[in-house]
Amino acid sequence: MKKKTVILFIVFHALLQGVLYAGQEKGSSSKKTEETTFVVSLHCAACKTKIENNIPFEKGVKDVNVDLDLDKKEVTVIYNPNKTTVEKLKKAIEDLGYRCDVKQDKNKQPDEK
Repeated sequence: MKKKTVILFIVFHALLQGVLYAGQEKGSSSKKTEETTFVVSLHCAACKTKIENNIPFEKGVKDVNVDLDLDKKEVTVIYNPNKTTVEKLKKAIEDLGYRCDVKQDKNKQPDEK
């Protein structure tokens, strides 16, 4: 009888832990992300590669897209705002040796933030 009780306790405990773990995973996968685009002084494919190989390792960065088009020269970063800020991302790009400014949204009114 003791063996059955111990086995039932272990199975119940394992199931309970599985349910709790699944709940934590579900909550953490819905983390909010934001997107910011920077205008960067990119010159060539090596610049693009340098950004693509370094910025994804910054804390909170989920994705990086570098547009080397002559008219744009933009770096778009998707990130978790709970782990990093636009200022930190800007500094990370500048630390790689580039001039960098946050792209202003043309649809935004001057008094909007």
